[in-house]
Amino acid sequence: MNTLNDAPAPARGPAEHDIRDQIVVAATEHFSRYGYTRTTVSDLAKAIGFSKAYIYKFFESKQAIGEMICTNCLRGIETEIRAAVDSADGPPEKLRRLFKTAVTASLRLFSDERKLYEIAASAATEKWQATLDYEVRIKGLLQDILLAGRQSGDFERKTPLDETATAIYLVLRPYLNPLLLQHNFDHTDEAPAHLSNLVLRSLSP
Repeated sequence: MNTLNDAPAPARGPAEHDIRDQIVVAATEHFSRYGYTRTTVSDLAKAIGFSKAYIYKFFESKQAIGEMICTNCLRGIETEIRAAVDSADGPPEKLRRLFKTAVTASLRLFSDERKLYEIAASAATEKWQATLDYEVRIKGLLQDILLAGRQSGDFERKTPLDETATAIYLVLRPYLNPLLLQHNFDHTDEAPAHLSNLVLRSLSP
């Protein structure tokens, strides 16, 4: 889904350093228990058993740690979506699977991990690079499905591809963006089927 910079935030020290990974794992657990907004780097340092200065050798800020956690969460959702899409036969079914899996995976993260939701909400509000990159990759996946559907004759070809992909993404966005998802919990059961069917009807040649 387009070539992107995998580094979601500026970081200090070796990118693959074991200590860096250890900090991310420990921070994820700590934020899950106590929340992102209420935790300072000093709190995190005490919980992990490192000095604050040592953490700053690997991450320049709390947000940099949050971005790494956010990236890991979004990559988990994306992996689940891609697996569902790849297992489907034909572009129409791939689109249905994308809608269903995107909604259920996002809902599971943002409802089961309420403390981590704070990170996702901050990321969406402040437009962290991790969320912007995620949006680009989802749009790229939509374009791939649309292109395959046009080649197979399942989808119309008159509307510009990027315009169509953006429009479909906007239909999905209330169930991908954590700030919007919290207002759409009542519709998550039926939304994937209803919305994907509506989109598929609009794509009919």
